[in-house]
Amino acid sequence: MKVYLDHNATTPLAADVLAAMQPYLTERFGNPSSLHAWGQEARQALEGARTAVARALGSRDKDTLVFTGSGTEADNLALVGVAQAQQARGRHLIVSAVEHHAVLNTAAFLGRQGFEVTRIGVDAEGLLDPEAVRRAIRPDTILVSLMHGNNETGVLFPVAAAGRICRERRVTFHCDAVQSFGKVPLDVEALQVDLLSVSAHKIHGPKGVGGLYIRRGTRMVPLLHGGAQERSRRAGTENVAGAVGLAAATTLMLRDQTAAAKRVADLRDRLEHGLLAAAPGAVRNGHPGERLPHTCNLSFPGLEAESLILALDLQGIAVSSGAACSSGALEPSHVLEAMGLSRDRAASAIRFSLGRGSTAEEIDRVLEVLPPLVARMRRIHAGGPPGRGAP
Repeated sequence: MKVYLDHNATTPLAADVLAAMQPYLTERFGNPSSLHAWGQEARQALEGARTAVARALGSRDKDTLVFTGSGTEADNLALVGVAQAQQARGRHLIVSAVEHHAVLNTAAFLGRQGFEVTRIGVDAEGLLDPEAVRRAIRPDTILVSLMHGNNETGVLFPVAAAGRICRERRVTFHCDAVQSFGKVPLDVEALQVDLLSVSAHKIHGPKGVGGLYIRRGTRMVPLLHGGAQERSRRAGTENVAGAVGLAAATTLMLRDQTAAAKRVADLRDRLEHGLLAAAPGAVRNGHPGERLPHTCNLSFPGLEAESLILALDLQGIAVSSGAACSSGALEPSHVLEAMGLSRDRAASAIRFSLGRGSTAEEIDRVLEVLPPLVARMRRIHAGGPPGRGAP
């Protein structure tokens, strides 16, 4: 049995999503900027997709949604676009220390351009105090960027509380919701965000397409320059098939969202409790309750995460040590280190991320394989024999 528990890295393309995209990859190939029938057919599909995604985010105005090439591009557009547009008012930005690298590295880039970046810390369970945002805001602060759900631990941030603070202080607020979109309810009005990033391939959609919600009146400039596509906010011929795929995946994920989240959370808890009980020394990273329903992060101190991941892969089980874009990095997770965890605990952490297709049989397979694997590796590290029957 093959078991895929790395849905935070990417998800399989759903059959319904592929079917929705197929016509726009073949016979409906028109450029949505063209005036003829082929172009207008593509334009209609593009705007229909825009409406669907915007409404899913709680926006009644479809033109608040800009299609991008990825969640990373959406984050870049939000941070750089706002910083460049508002720099006359101030050059101070605020991010959390556990943001995705799409935000952290973009903030670092802006730092090299003369902007000042403040990183807000989190506690030992990965939680962020919204009052830390209030304390960090200065008269020259122009942007706050906080993620909704952490991609490594699943921990949820108090985005609505932070949004209220930013609104009170008249500071533009961006939220990276790439990991939480489709998994938990999102409403841009309730969260009081000015910008919010999403991505298709995290929700059984295609790779290479994302979106950025931009509240009307938000001052920002485009990253890409050229034509007037996306209301002059992102130049370039639109990826119509990708936009249709994002909309179809959004519709799929919103279908029975509450029931699906509970089912996946029950499976995650079954996995987590089973591993904590059967693998001595294992410990959970992140808050047990304030987190996404599909994510579990466990450390196996004394062991190397990479060795465990490769051993599991040989057994047909796919897991991760953190962000997919950091694979191969020698340094432990910046998220776990920001939580104050020891280097050993951070270096031995594995992320299990479930999806809508995950089954009880798959969880049982992991519980069958991983505990004896951990025991065997501990014996090897201690210099003893591997033991009979160990995988």
